[in-house]
Amino acid sequence: MFAKNAGLNFNMPLIKEKYNKEVAPALQKKLGYKSVLAVPRFMKVVINIGIGKIREAKEREDIKKTLMLITGQIPAECPAKKDIATFKARRGFVVGFKVTLRGKRMYDFLDRLVYTALPRVRDFRGLDLKLIDQGGSLNIGIREHIIFPEVIGEDIRKIFGLEVTIVTSAKTREEAIELFRQTGFPLKRE
Repeated sequence: MFAKNAGLNFNMPLIKEKYNKEVAPALQKKLGYKSVLAVPRFMKVVINIGIGKIREAKEREDIKKTLMLITGQIPAECPAKKDIATFKARRGFVVGFKVTLRGKRMYDFLDRLVYTALPRVRDFRGLDLKLIDQGGSLNIGIREHIIFPEVIGEDIRKIFGLEVTIVTSAKTREEAIELFRQTGFPLKRE
């Protein structure tokens, strides 16, 4: 009853709703596109974790379960492609996990990342514009996975980092910066 009176829609993620109602029409007008379908949008989110140093199977399984909690999807194992003696890695040995999110899961993850996780980062002052590449993708390195609310209260034995790549359909870096700014990503000012 509260949600109905407040006018909130809990079925649609916040970023998606904001994109559809405000950002897409504003970007269409600002960038001069004739169709809303030509406006830059979020394509996918890829989350990577490297576990090359960890040898114990139990720790690897804990990391896999934690990533599954954070993303809501079973991670794919990334085996080593060749032997590297320096890193004590053998071909076929699992050296990381990755998850690719699209659709509703992607927007749910983006909501949690922008509105819950990033504000919890120690000494956070915004995302640097250098993190956006020429193709329009935003690459964020997160040092501690415990910034995500799903991990709180779990038995945390080892803190690990992860990399989040947000891929957009933007043709230029400037279009991507405008998309991230208008959607509510905490970017630093130039």
